[in-house]
Amino acid sequence: MSSNSFVFFIAKRISARGSDNLSGPVVRISVVSVALGVVFMLLSIAIVIGFQKSISDKVTGFTSHLQIVPFDNNESLESEPIATDGQFIDDLKNNPEVTHLQFTARKAGVLKTDDQIQGVIFKGVDKGYDSVFLKESLVEGRYLHLGEETTSNEVLVSALLASKLHIKTGDDIRLWFVQEGQSQPRGRKLNVSGIYSTSLEEFDNNFIIGDLKHIRKLNEWKENEAGAIEIMLKNEEKIRETAFVLNRKVPYDMTVVTVLDAYPQIYNWLDLLDMNVVVILTLLILVASITLISTLLIIIIERTNMVGLLKSLGATNRTIQKIFLIKTGKIVFQGMIWGNAVGILLIAIQHYFKIIKLSPESYYIDYVPVEISVVGFLLLNTGILLVTFLVLVIPAYTITHINPAKALRYN
Repeated sequence: MSSNSFVFFIAKRISARGSDNLSGPVVRISVVSVALGVVFMLLSIAIVIGFQKSISDKVTGFTSHLQIVPFDNNESLESEPIATDGQFIDDLKNNPEVTHLQFTARKAGVLKTDDQIQGVIFKGVDKGYDSVFLKESLVEGRYLHLGEETTSNEVLVSALLASKLHIKTGDDIRLWFVQEGQSQPRGRKLNVSGIYSTSLEEFDNNFIIGDLKHIRKLNEWKENEAGAIEIMLKNEEKIRETAFVLNRKVPYDMTVVTVLDAYPQIYNWLDLLDMNVVVILTLLILVASITLISTLLIIIIERTNMVGLLKSLGATNRTIQKIFLIKTGKIVFQGMIWGNAVGILLIAIQHYFKIIKLSPESYYIDYVPVEISVVGFLLLNTGILLVTFLVLVIPAYTITHINPAKALRYN
């Protein structure tokens, strides 16, 4: 019998049911401990990744990854226009990192109803605007009908503003804009075609979405001018890198603003979640490791006379350590299999049925989002195996201190 076959044979024999005394319940507790640890680690990672992706997708869906805006010190929404054609625009469209390009503009206004008044930001979009996110965010009505030639009087109003001002789909509203150099405000009568909700107060409390042509007329801009160029990227991990590259290529009177810089309070909050996960994973691994160390020590103590017998028959400390590490490794594998199965099941249930709800006012989303990648799943399980192996090597060294003569007399 080879050395490895001998090790696995002995490890299997001491793992047989009914052969353990005190170690039997301890082994079962260890399996449960490892399984629970894996479940909570999977859930923690899935929730954090889900939160970060869901909220990031909302912010970029409403704005974009990058915005090219006029370079000036003007803090108001009234800015110089940007040309929407020319060689620079063609270069942007041909950039391999850019997936979509759209032109927008913003203008401050006052929304007035019969008995309410509210300051708002009118965001103008055109037919080329990526409307997927806004369509998914609609809670009533439909998206805007935007034409190439005619100006649409349809607008989207947030559910938050609609609730404050008692606005319903199909209602006519009037927006007033104060023009620089003009004493009288200019009004626009608009019709609410849909009501949206992003659960992001920064957007829902301020924005009305409408036709870009209104802002062009109010600001006396040309047909090929807009207030900003919004850019969607292929890889959002390269937001800052791409912004740095584009900043060196844009004309001198323009600058590139990232979504990370435009909404730092949201992304700083998301970054804090990473630290929370690190703390949770550390505590869970620590608890599981202590349980496994205790289990291995109990098994070794209970099998002290067996250790002495094996040593007297010529088995080396390394061989005996392998036997007990294999036995404890079986506990780890059983716990990981059950933990992964239960964890993936819970993640799938929450992903498809959204059972656990949240307050959108506090968390920007009305349910707990969960998402985990294959790479993240494999890295987590590999990390657990490596950490548990390194931790179990320490108590395994107690075998080297067991004297065969004393061990054979041990009860």
